[in-house]
Order: sequence, then structure tokens, then C-alpha cells
Amino acid sequence: MITFAQVEEARDRLRGALPKTPCVFSEALSELTGCRVHFKLENLHRTGSFKERGALNKLLCLREAHPGMGLVTASAGNHGQAVAFHAFRLGHPCVVVMPVKTPLVKVGATRNWGAEVILHGANYEEAMERAREIESERGYFFVHGFDDPEVVAGQGTLTLELFEDGVPCDLMLLPIGGGGLIAGNFVALRALYPKAKMLGVEPENCPSMSGSIRAGHPVHEQGGASLADGLAVKKVGTLPFSLLAESLDPILLVSEDEIANAIMVLLEREKTMVEGAGAAAFAALLHHEELRRQWKGRDVVVPLCGGNIDLNILSKIIDLGLAKAGRLGRLRVVVPDQPGSLAGIATAIGNEGGNILEIFHSRALLGNRVGQVTIDVVVETRGQDHLDTLLERLAAAGLAVNIR
Repeated sequence: MITFAQVEEARDRLRGALPKTPCVFSEALSELTGCRVHFKLENLHRTGSFKERGALNKLLCLREAHPGMGLVTASAGNHGQAVAFHAFRLGHPCVVVMPVKTPLVKVGATRNWGAEVILHGANYEEAMERAREIESERGYFFVHGFDDPEVVAGQGTLTLELFEDGVPCDLMLLPIGGGGLIAGNFVALRALYPKAKMLGVEPENCPSMSGSIRAGHPVHEQGGASLADGLAVKKVGTLPFSLLAESLDPILLVSEDEIANAIMVLLEREKTMVEGAGAAAFAALLHHEELRRQWKGRDVVVPLCGGNIDLNILSKIIDLGLAKAGRLGRLRVVVPDQPGSLAGIATAIGNEGGNILEIFHSRALLGNRVGQVTIDVVVETRGQDHLDTLLERLAAAGLAVNIR
């Protein structure tokens, strides 16, 4: 078990070695949700996530007993970066084993911190198996990402910082992957904010803690891939489970679309970039109406626990979000194949304030009759109402338009 005294020791150990992250009150998203929303910006750590807390606490504990000893870990990305960064600073050789499909931004950053990166396996569990083999082959020390007392205690320092800064807290929402973050902060919250509640959030695609609590012990969940790749852990840690199983309130589940929307809302409204795992807790607040109603007007703390998102994925999320909001539409128009047809469409769209982003012009590939041409136009609008008005105007101009 982990005690609050161990979390306090971790805070003393990290003080001066790890910069404190800010906690900001969001007026915009408080208005949107009806709660008083405070974001703990864990995405501002040097390696982009809260994982530095636990990793550095563990490495500082190791430093005296095993100076310069080789380290090995398995990671979906953020823990590996944290271990690599601080191992380099403290003089430890380091190997990080990552699943083959780990986002390139995380792989590249981990290598840049000086670690030897090995891509192995389809998921975290298979990467873990290879890391354990390297532990035996090379005599390295294995640094677990969430099932380790010093790592869990280090994660709990997040709540100590909140308390030191005087941040009010009635409810804390935390994502659950392996369970280290929520376990360490559960211990700290219970000591410092005894009246506050804590709710865990998991992706629907990988509800490992939910399944384990139902079973009464950690079980292997056959979860799928998730936009919140840092939470896609198929079996939670034994230590976090022992701390949370009988004390944690019901866990909230969020869909992939809800996570994607939360990323986009945070980017547009709060000017803050987070990855899927970093947005999951806010996704629950954004999309669970009953949760917002229950905590209306109360202080809700949401750690944005990571910001290492692949820009290609972010681009897709933005495009999908714009399309769902009616701010991006793909219109298909069939017109006579004669001079001026394309100009007429462009003029009609422009007159209604639409902005053309792309045009695809086909005579033969889309089943046209002789003398016809199909034109696909990707257009940017101010929203669904504007898009609807644009479609009405095109129809009034005698153009048969479909949204693709």
C-alpha cells in the first residue's frame, strides 16, 4: 500500500528537481459546462506529461543504491520519455521498449532524450514482455510505469501542488490507464481534501479498471485501440487496484468521438493542446450531462495529463470536428460540361461567404453522362446554419447539390 507520508516524501524529493505545473481556472469552459473548471497543466512538463513525477521519484530513489545502473522500461510513450530524459540527466544508460504502433512523435522524442528505443509487439503487454527479457539479458533495472510504490507516490504529488497553491477542489476527474496516476492522487486527495470526490475515466475501447473491479481482481481486458493510446493498458497494476478497488466511485466511460471532441474544444476554446489520454477526463465532463448537473457551480479539477499528440492525428481530429459542426462540407454538384459552369459554382459559394478549400473536377470517373461534369467542392463555413443557407442558395440557383 501507499501512504500519504510516502507522497509527502516524494514531494520533498522532487522539490527543486521538477518544476511545478500551473493550475488555471477556465472561464470559457466553466461557462460551457456549468462547473467551475480548473485545469492542471501537466502537458507543460519538459517531456509533455505527468509521467515525469513518478519516473523521477523512482530514479532519485535508485540513485544512491545503484548509481549509473542501466535502466529498462516498457511504455506506450510518455513514461518512456520521462525515464529516458531523467536517466540521461542522472547518468543511467536506458532502454525503452515501445509497441510497434506507438505514435512517431513519442518514439522520436524518446530517442532524442538519449534512450535506446526498441519497437516490439502490438501492444503494451507485448512490449513489457520484451523489456523483462532485456532486464534479464543485460542485468538492467526495470522501471515499471504504474505498478511501483515510488512511481505511484510520485504521481500523487500533483494533488500536493494543488493544495500548496490553494486550488479549491470538490471533484477531481482523472484518466485511468494502468492506474498509477489515479491511485497516487487518491491517497493525496483523501488526506488533503477529505470532502472531495474523485472519479476515474476510461475509454470505452479499453475499460481495464472497470472490468477488474467487477471481477474483484486485476483481469486482462480484450480492449481495442484507442485515440487515448496512453490509456490502452489491458491489465491495470496490482498496487493501484489494491488502493482503489473498494474506494473508487463508479468509473465513467468515454467514446472515441467524445475524446476527439474534447481535444478540439480544448484547442479552440482553451488554446491548449493535449493528446487523447490528456483529454479523456475533460471528455467525461463535456459529454456526461448528469455529471455536469450534479456538480453545477462546484469546483472541478481536471488534470490535462499529457500533450504528446501526433500532428497527423491532430489534423484528422480537427477536420472531423469541423465537418461534424458544419464548418467544413464537401458538396457534389453535377453541371453541364460547358464554359462558365465551374465559375458559376464558385461565384455562388463566394457570394454567400463560403470559402473554397479544394475542388475535384471529373468528367469520366463518377458515372457522368456525356455533356455533364461532376464537381466536388470542399467548402469552409461559419457553422451548420451557414452551411444550410449556402445549400439553399445553390439550390435556388438551379444547382443539384449533395453533401458527401
